[in-house]
Amino acid sequence: MRLKTFLIGFAAGTVFLFAVFAGGWLERYYHLPILDRLGRRPQNSPTIVQREIVNEESVVTKVAAEAAPSVVTVSITKQQISFGNLGISPLDPFGFFRAQPTKKKIQQDIGTGFVVDAKGLVITNKHVVADTNAQYRVITKKNKIYPVKAIYRDPTNDLAILKIDANLPPLRLGNSDNLKVGQLAIAIGTALGKFRQTVTVGVISGLGRGIMAGSPLQGFVERLDNVIQTDAAINPGNSGGPLLNSSGQVMGINVAVAQSAQNIGFAIPINVVKAALKDFKTTGEFQRPFLGVRYQMISRQAALLNDVPQGAYVRAVIANSPADKAGIKPGDILVKFAGQRLDSNNKLAKLVNRMKVGQVVAVQIWRNGKMRNLKVKLEVRGIK
Repeated sequence: MRLKTFLIGFAAGTVFLFAVFAGGWLERYYHLPILDRLGRRPQNSPTIVQREIVNEESVVTKVAAEAAPSVVTVSITKQQISFGNLGISPLDPFGFFRAQPTKKKIQQDIGTGFVVDAKGLVITNKHVVADTNAQYRVITKKNKIYPVKAIYRDPTNDLAILKIDANLPPLRLGNSDNLKVGQLAIAIGTALGKFRQTVTVGVISGLGRGIMAGSPLQGFVERLDNVIQTDAAINPGNSGGPLLNSSGQVMGINVAVAQSAQNIGFAIPINVVKAALKDFKTTGEFQRPFLGVRYQMISRQAALLNDVPQGAYVRAVIANSPADKAGIKPGDILVKFAGQRLDSNNKLAKLVNRMKVGQVVAVQIWRNGKMRNLKVKLEVRGIK
């Protein structure tokens, strides 16, 4: 009986010692936290949560440090005319006079941009440089100032390219088609037009959003489709700055913030920029396919009420445009474009922008109660 008890105790002790030594060996050579699981974690060893926090912090600091030399502040310089206040004329107590107009030079940080080519090409938003009567300059992290020599504005997207005489490192452009909701997002920009190189961190909150972007005060507002939503803090002044992933690649251009909410910002997918940049480097301008109609989308409800098909109602056709040459007339309803039915999700402008200059596209129209099929060859519309 004693022998049996001794053998059981010896076996149990042997198993325990083997588990301890094996756990320590595995933890040492394979970094497996066996001791944590046995409840014998040394007091000074970090927990898994601490390791994750340290890893995330190191990723953000590394990305911010590497991107900073390529992120610039966009500043505006213009003359502002002030007419002063009304006052009482000393010669006529019943009359009023206005002071002589005075000119005042204004310099202010208004947005952000980032370098996409070492030859001096900087990307920003079109609404940041919407004032064609003003002068612009870019300011680097080291406070070096470069006057903007030329501005190229995209006619269909809220994008602009600034040309400066500088040799700055460009950021790496990623692939926004691979984005997933929940992945890390890092924004860098001149927050509120005051705080340069502000870094904020969040996640990709949503994809494929549709928003109105721009500045009503500057007379520029446009609808942007398929934009990225993020909860990384984006403020006025961040417009035009990069939205980066954990590898330091640009995944989008920060473009807008939801005014009525907190931590809801939006960015243009970088793949849109890459396509525009490729055209620009080839032709020296933004090239977009041009159809040449002014139209209004007919909703499903309106189509049912008026007994017409849903589509794009043509209000006007520009003379000598591709639409004019193809035989499209005012009053026609474009029902299909390139084989896709036109509706609230597939708007005409969106489909046209997917095409290439010179491409021949099949168009189905409704005219006087009958369907007709036409062919239209898209031409270039470039704006410098």
